[in-house]
Amino acid sequence: MAIARGAGTEIIRSAFFEDIDSTQTTLIFGEQHHIYTVLSLIIHCVSLNAVTDTVYVECTGYDAKGGTTARGHKILRKVVPANETFVWNDKFSFNGHEPTDFAGPMDDATKQDAIADQGSSVAQKLTVYTTHASDNLSIAITYIDQNNA
Repeated sequence: MAIARGAGTEIIRSAFFEDIDSTQTTLIFGEQHHIYTVLSLIIHCVSLNAVTDTVYVECTGYDAKGGTTARGHKILRKVVPANETFVWNDKFSFNGHEPTDFAGPMDDATKQDAIADQGSSVAQKLTVYTTHASDNLSIAITYIDQNNA
């Protein structure tokens, strides 16, 4: 039986990614009028180019302070040693699309509502990448997808 994805639904999703390196990889690609709540990221380091190499998790989206589009907001920077696993289960949410553009900063309810309304055609996304092309990580993500279309 197919999973219902229509307006007003809320589903738990998961995805698995291998061979994560310095190439930016999308973990969640936002859809308009969706809200994503990340429940956990499990990051296993298979190998590193150097012991100081780092994994970065970034939300690409709207900057409500500057009023600018498609900004990279780093939300996690972590050195995970080779053959170790890091579990990040701090929950956070983000919208599927950016708001209709406004001049920053967000300083009134109208701008706050614009963010919630997700009126632009620009998707927000959650991505991951590492320091070096020779790094190798495996990632599991679990999240809630709320469809408010």
